[in-house]
Amino acid sequence: MIASKSQRLSRFVPVFLLLTAFAIYIAIALATGQAQYLTLGNLEGLLGRSIALGITAIGQTFAILIASIDLSVANLISVSAVLASFIMSGDPGMIIPAVLVVLLVGTVVGVANGLIITQLEVNPLIATLGMALLLQGLLSASFNNFAGAVPEEFQAFAYGEVAGLSVSLAFLLLLTLAAWLVLRFTRFGSNIYSVGGNADAARLAGVKTKRTIIFAHVICSLCASVAGLYLASRLRSGAPWIGRDGVYDLESIAVVVIGGTALAGGRGGVWGTLVGVMIFSLIDSIFNLSGVDAFAKQILRGVVIVAAVALYAARSKRIEA
Repeated sequence: MIASKSQRLSRFVPVFLLLTAFAIYIAIALATGQAQYLTLGNLEGLLGRSIALGITAIGQTFAILIASIDLSVANLISVSAVLASFIMSGDPGMIIPAVLVVLLVGTVVGVANGLIITQLEVNPLIATLGMALLLQGLLSASFNNFAGAVPEEFQAFAYGEVAGLSVSLAFLLLLTLAAWLVLRFTRFGSNIYSVGGNADAARLAGVKTKRTIIFAHVICSLCASVAGLYLASRLRSGAPWIGRDGVYDLESIAVVVIGGTALAGGRGGVWGTLVGVMIFSLIDSIFNLSGVDAFAKQILRGVVIVAAVALYAARSKRIEA
């Protein structure tokens, strides 16, 4: 009963962190005379600036829920953005072929990661790191600057609006909802939690654990590819460094954990991940309002990430006890 109560209370930790960060953001904005940053449009923009991270983190949630991880997402984002921009080359008629090719590449990378982990029994950290290096090598050998151009029609993904809400933010919310529905109401979602909680027990219960792991990595890679498409739309072109410079691999893992998903797998969800993205956005905005320089900002973000992970590690120990 104690453990059950602890588990219920732990679900509110991300929300508590979000409210705390929001309160600090408001206090600093008022204290520094920057109340203009408290408008509804600016608050919507807080999350809007983290769309690529949010999309990537939704996919990373699936990988972490099965007690795996994916370090190839940052380089896959770069590959997807460059490939989409290169294929489109400013031609609206090439939007659909470019999107299909990018999604196909994401699927292939996800299947490859899953097969290496399940069939060759390579540790997910090493397997996906190797894939990241492979993707980076292929990218560096082919491109060294912005490639191609995104037609104006495709830029609506990043800059368009529908019913007063940005298209990209609406897409992120719908993606989160779709991921939640899959995890909550489908057999595949149930298998995800079973495999992440105890792979051996899931296998004995008849769950196709290897197939579940492969599909989870495919979803993770597809989300990274979509994030690459979004960044190409936002930048109006693809660049081979946007994924790496955005640190989307480590930051996606960080927001998933801050959102309450256990690194050991089997516990957590995508709504918590979305809260984690919002917390990260608020932290960046707090640093910007405070005038923290770029180097100090990186140090402080690292401290926040370590503190959050330590908090959840301690929480997990209490729950298991």
